[in-house]
Amino acid sequence: MTRLALRRGVVASVERTGPVAEITVEVGDERRPAISYERTTGPIEVGDEVVVNVAARDLELGSGGFDVVHVNLTRGLEGRGQPGAHVMKLNYTSLQHAVEPLEERTPEVSGPVGGPVAVIAVHGQLPCVAWAAAAARSGLRVGYVQTAGGALTGELSRTVRELLERGLLVDHVTAGPAFGGGHEAITTAGALHAGFSALGWDAAIAGPGPGILGSATTLGHGGLAALDSAHAALALGCTTVVVPRMSSGDPRPRHRGLSHHTRTVLELVLGPVLVALPRGDEVELPGDASPRAVDPDLEGYAASGLPAHTMGRSMSEDELFFRAALAGGTVLAEES
Repeated sequence: MTRLALRRGVVASVERTGPVAEITVEVGDERRPAISYERTTGPIEVGDEVVVNVAARDLELGSGGFDVVHVNLTRGLEGRGQPGAHVMKLNYTSLQHAVEPLEERTPEVSGPVGGPVAVIAVHGQLPCVAWAAAAARSGLRVGYVQTAGGALTGELSRTVRELLERGLLVDHVTAGPAFGGGHEAITTAGALHAGFSALGWDAAIAGPGPGILGSATTLGHGGLAALDSAHAALALGCTTVVVPRMSSGDPRPRHRGLSHHTRTVLELVLGPVLVALPRGDEVELPGDASPRAVDPDLEGYAASGLPAHTMGRSMSEDELFFRAALAGGTVLAEES
C-alpha cells in the first residue's frame, strides 16, 4: 500500500497568487481548497491539470486542512533548478532540489559565537518574541531560524513575511529539512553561526514553522525540536533562552500551566538555560534551568496588529500563552 495520498484534479480558481498560491481544485465531483508553492512546482493558472496530496485535508487537520499541489502536469514540468546549487534539501525524495547553503558563505567556526538565542516550541510564539524584543531594545537585529517540528516550507508563514516587512526580523533561514526561506542552511548550528558571524545578527529565534507534529506522548512531538535547537545554541557558546509553552486556556491538561513539551525539554537539556517567565506566573522548573521573570506588555502587543490567536484561541481565551511568549522576547533583548 502506498503512503502518499495523491489525486488528479483541475484548478477551478486561483484566490491568491504569490509564493504560496491559494487555489481551489476540482477533484472528482468535489471542490477542495489547496495551496501551490511556486518555487517548488511552478506558476499555476485556472484550468491546469494537477496532482494534489490530499492526506492532511482528508484527516481534517486544523492547521494543515488543505490539499497541496504535488506536480502541475500542465506547466510545471520545465523546471531547471537553481544554477550552481549542489546541496540537496528533501534529499532522496521526489521533491529533492538543490540549494546554496549559507554555511558555505560563512567563515569557519573559531571559538564561541556569542549572541543570545530564544528557543521557541511552537510557531505562534514567534511574533510575540520578535515584537517584545524590538519593544525592549530598538534597532535589535533579530534573525529567525526555522527548524523541524512543524511545517517545513518556509513560504507558508504569513507571520514571517509580516515580521520581515516590519523589520522585526532581519533574516529568515530555513535549516535542516526546512526549506524555502531567504537563506538555506544544512543544520541549525550552521544557521546560527552564520547569522551571528556573517549576517550581523544581535540575537536569534529558533523554532518550527506553522503547525506542530504530535502524538500525545512524552517524546513524540514536534516541540522536542526545541531540545536540538537548545543544544546547538549551547554548543556555539550562545546564551540560550527557552521560551516556555504555557497555557491558561488549553483544554488538554498536559498543556495547562507549563506544557509537558517545555517540561520535557528542560528535563533533557544537557546544559544551563534561561527560562523566560511572565512575572506573577512563575512555576517550578525541572533540570538545570534558571528562571528570569519579567513584565510582558500584553496591551502593547494587542495593539500591534500581529497575530493574536493560538490553536484557535484569542488572547483573552489564553492570556498565559501570550504572556509567556512576550516574556521570551524581553529576556532575549536583555541578553543582547
